[in-house]
Amino acid sequence: MKSRIEIEGSVILVTGGAGFIGSHLVDRLLNEKAKQVVVIDNMFLGSEENLKDAISKGAILYKDDLEITSSLDYIFEKYDIDTVFNCATKALNYSFVNPKNAFDTNVNGILNILEHQRKGNFKTLVHFSTSEVYGTAEYEPMDEDHPIKPTTTYAAGKAAADIAVHSWVNMFDLDAFIVRPFNNYGPRQNHKGYMAGIIPITAFRILNDVSPEIHGSGLQSRDFIYVLDTVDAVINLYPKMKKAESVNISTDTQMSMKNVINSIVSIMDYNGEILKKESRGADVECHNASNKKIKSMIDYQLTPFDKGLKKTIQWYKEHI
Repeated sequence: MKSRIEIEGSVILVTGGAGFIGSHLVDRLLNEKAKQVVVIDNMFLGSEENLKDAISKGAILYKDDLEITSSLDYIFEKYDIDTVFNCATKALNYSFVNPKNAFDTNVNGILNILEHQRKGNFKTLVHFSTSEVYGTAEYEPMDEDHPIKPTTTYAAGKAAADIAVHSWVNMFDLDAFIVRPFNNYGPRQNHKGYMAGIIPITAFRILNDVSPEIHGSGLQSRDFIYVLDTVDAVINLYPKMKKAESVNISTDTQMSMKNVINSIVSIMDYNGEILKKESRGADVECHNASNKKIKSMIDYQLTPFDKGLKKTIQWYKEHI
């Protein structure tokens, strides 16, 4: 494979770069000495506060929508972009409220990006997929050959986006690859409202003297990975991934929602009630991913869950 342009000295566009994973990626790209990092984010869940340090170091934020063709047109006319990291999406929980838009966002954004790449407006695409495209595990640990069976419109849109990447690569010989993170957690993850993940919303509730909630039995399991480990993996994978290749970013362990909540309760010395809520029918039951492939490709370092969780809770204590 022809070597990619190095991150150092390059001009990079991060879509969804004011969000949870995206903002940490922007920080890392600047630390890797990218010449310029440009961010486009519609601020659906993103926050300018997430990019406060990055903007002070020269990152440029456009509060605009990836789905609007003219928004991307402007950026590619103004900047000589080398690489695009596509982190733009809407939270999984949004698909229970607006299923069509949750699907459309994941599809329309990547189509706009791929068309700019096809026209030669940038060289390399790093597309962020999600473990949700697999659906409930048919076997564990789930490897990259696991069937794609999404259970929500969010995941279906992500799966469609992955297929689009493969199609554009095959038809037009584009340089694009797919990273598939499992359940990220860490500082900056949204803690507000129905779109919040289980870790931030539980911490937020306890900090505000509100009882935490658990849906269904609490035995639903996920493969939780600390966000900085995901970003580190993506940076190290960047020069090694082949065109159209996909890779899981996971810990190869799983933890039940009940155990996650109990861990948070223990760290925060909470002694109150945990409310029981009805299960959601489309929720994935279990996720435990193989990381055999990624371990064969890079020096893969992982933060122990208890250590990452303590760091995360401390961040929420300081920022909520």
